[in-house]
Amino acid sequence: MMSQLPIDLTKVSKETIDKKILRTGIIAELDAISLYEQLAAMATSEDIKKVLLDIAKEEKTHVGEFQEMLLRLDSEQLEELGHAREEIDELTGTKEE
Repeated sequence: MMSQLPIDLTKVSKETIDKKILRTGIIAELDAISLYEQLAAMATSEDIKKVLLDIAKEEKTHVGEFQEMLLRLDSEQLEELGHAREEIDELTGTKEE
């Protein structure tokens, strides 16, 4: 079920394996965040909700860690992230500091 990798890493070239691993990690963490937040919304116990939301928050840190490593390895990804920020600033008329 959830423990299956979304891609077959055995078919990935050695040149791109680390980037694919990081992207796979990001996917897994985003799935975990979604799961924990959905479970928290359904839980009847406030303590369980708090724990699930705290764990979801930790997973967001993990996404950031994977993303930071990916940006260090993939200059194109870093460049496109900059383009995305510019596009959002233009579309929304706001600029984040």
